[in-house]
This record gives sequence, C-alpha cells and structure tokens, in this order.
Amino acid sequence: MFKELNPLLHSELRLGVMSILISVESADFTYIRKQTGTTAGNLSVQLDKLSQAGYISIEKGYKGKMPCTTCKITALGVTAFREYVEAIQSYITKK
Repeated sequence: MFKELNPLLHSELRLGVMSILISVESADFTYIRKQTGTTAGNLSVQLDKLSQAGYISIEKGYKGKMPCTTCKITALGVTAFREYVEAIQSYITKK
C-alpha cells in the first residue's frame, strides 16, 4: 500500500516553497518569487495556505523604506516536508 501524500504539499508551488525554505534559515518574498518563477499574487495565496497550516511563519517588516516579507519553515513544516519526501520515496522504491 502506498503512503498517503499530503495534499497541501502536493501542489507544485507549495512544494517548491517548502523545498527552498527547508535549506535556508529564512527567505524573503522576492527571492522565493524569483526562484519559483510565479506571480506575486499566486505566491501570496500559497504562502498564506502554508502559514495557516502552521508549516511556515511569515514576518512583515521593512528594509529601509521598502516593505519586506520574510518566510521561515516551522518545526511542523520540517516534519510535514520530511514525511512527504518519505512518502514519495516509498512510491519510487515500491516493487
């Protein structure tokens, strides 16, 4: 039997965001948008979904006079991401 895939992380963009955040201390909105190649509006919606699930934390502030949104993966997000990767690996190694 295959492991169930987390539907929240099964989205290409949300999985991409989590993949970025798992490997850095934090990342700002502009960096994530450039890395994922998505629009600001779509990214904003997906970040909100990840935040509501408790997978990331979002901090809004300023760099000088410019607004800055910074995202960090949470402990819950790390666990969810690792479980998702394990589930995918079980699909790959299933004989």
